[in-house]
Amino acid sequence: MSGKSYANFGSVLKGILLLSLLALLGGCASIERLAIPNSDLISTSFTQSGTQDPLSHEHWNRFLGLYAQTDPDGVVRVNYGSVSDTDHKNLKGYIANLSAVDTTVLSKNAQLAYWANLYNAATVDVILDHYPVESIRDIRDSPFDLGPWENKRLSLRGRPMSLHDIEHGVVRAVWRDTPEIHYILNCASTGCPNLPQTAYSADTVEDAMRNAAAAYVNDPVRGVNVSPRGRLKVSKIYAWYRDDFGSSDEALLDHLRRYAEPDLRAQLELARSIGSYFYDWSLNDASIKESIH
Repeated sequence: MSGKSYANFGSVLKGILLLSLLALLGGCASIERLAIPNSDLISTSFTQSGTQDPLSHEHWNRFLGLYAQTDPDGVVRVNYGSVSDTDHKNLKGYIANLSAVDTTVLSKNAQLAYWANLYNAATVDVILDHYPVESIRDIRDSPFDLGPWENKRLSLRGRPMSLHDIEHGVVRAVWRDTPEIHYILNCASTGCPNLPQTAYSADTVEDAMRNAAAAYVNDPVRGVNVSPRGRLKVSKIYAWYRDDFGSSDEALLDHLRRYAEPDLRAQLELARSIGSYFYDWSLNDASIKESIH
């Protein structure tokens, strides 16, 4: 067997073992955390902080204005099926332009806006390249692939990078004390915090994080839900990234209370632990929502 065949066999075996473990344990959120990379891939060649904010997001703003819309439940959905070939091509051009930027000349806030815009635009591009799909997790290079996040489809100043590299190797590593970063990255799923309807910028990204955090925490369908008997259910995001939110139920509850509206905050004051976790992996597709209604 060739070296390449051994490598492929190893990847298949790893996938089988991981999927079997998830199946045996019922997809438990704590087990799913095993698939989350550590936030230790940081390269200072991408993150040295400068002072400039020279980026233009004209094409991304136009795309969001045309195709991202809020449904009656407050979920921002993308009309993937209506995206023209020209607009998809322009989206790819926007991603290519971002990929050529020297991020070290950007201010810290401009860098955060840069990485969030790039991640979100690249995720939309992944969906468009494979549409129609029912979930981003249906996009696989092999039967045992868990999704497209490890695919190094981006090239940033000549360095191959994946969506996971951006999220875990840069954003979580640099802004490790800012759990609100999770509210501005969208994975094209209904259960995820909303895709923004305008591009982030250095001037807006901090307020956007706080606003997105409040919107998600107070969403009982996606973020935090308290049953009539007081049982607390929260998004699996808070399990997958438990360390980012403080490593304990009490630390997570403190975070949730910070953004909860008065009625929810009062309920959270009585909570002492998390009852269960939930997440909706269905595609944030406007046409899917329209077909349901």
